[in-house]
Amino acid sequence: MSSATTEPADSTGYVDHPPRMGFFTDTTVCIGCKACEVACKEWNAVPDDGQELTGMSYDNTVGLGADTWRHVAFIEQRKPLGVAQTDLHADTDVLALAEQGTGTPPSEAGMTPTAPGDEGEFRWLMASDVCKHCTEAACLDVCPTGALFRTEFSTVVVQQDVCNGCGYCIPACPFGVIGQRKGDGRAWKCTLCYDRLGSGLEPACAKACPTDSIQFGPLDELRERAARRVEQLHDAGISDARLYGADPNDGVGGDGAFFLLLDEPEVYGLPPDPVVTTRDLPRMWRHVVSAAVTLAAGAAAAFLGARKGR
Repeated sequence: MSSATTEPADSTGYVDHPPRMGFFTDTTVCIGCKACEVACKEWNAVPDDGQELTGMSYDNTVGLGADTWRHVAFIEQRKPLGVAQTDLHADTDVLALAEQGTGTPPSEAGMTPTAPGDEGEFRWLMASDVCKHCTEAACLDVCPTGALFRTEFSTVVVQQDVCNGCGYCIPACPFGVIGQRKGDGRAWKCTLCYDRLGSGLEPACAKACPTDSIQFGPLDELRERAARRVEQLHDAGISDARLYGADPNDGVGGDGAFFLLLDEPEVYGLPPDPVVTTRDLPRMWRHVVSAAVTLAAGAAAAFLGARKGR
């Protein structure tokens, strides 16, 4: 994989900026502990949310929003669950731990499958979702006050003291990440811990993750690491493993936060083929201008014709 990636900070006017930073979330090693959710709330003073059970598995926060900047999904599936052999040692590699935690097909790492119909034919897919910090961010395009801005790390941040609560950014986001806070009205979302990045620290969620499911670093390095991880899983017979948001040629120019999934994106509540919602705006404005000119010409012709008729 090429190490060359788009640097949105270049087109924003930053000079001698740091490399683009981002998240690689490896869902195969997520254990659903929600440490990332708690760390995010503590560091960023995000209000509590999701204190009541929803009846949707153990997922009590349901989705991303103004008061949930990290959301750990629990997806229940009726699929065979891998069972660890008794001789599985404590120093087993990360791949084996991933298989044990998610119930993915067995490999030479010491896993044995259950047969269809067995009592263990069930698995959870766990994944920590977050703002994607898109290369082509529609929320930036529609913000009328400049409250949303691109940082020197190529991430996207909302300036709360500039946000006027118009809400335009909310429907513009193809991932449904941004929300308006009740009793406040302003838009809120993940900042990728911009204040921590400026001090050379990693984001709170990545720092708190006990399994390194959330990995932080220069985006080009993360993409190379993720590609190797997918190859490792494919070699182990886990053919469903795939990357989501890592392709710079997708509908949003690639994400600053991308994921390794074990099923289709829709299973995780992610759009299968996201497209920047402002992509067609220039063409639409051209049509508006053309229609306005045509209308004006028609009105002028009608006016001149009426004068001649007199």
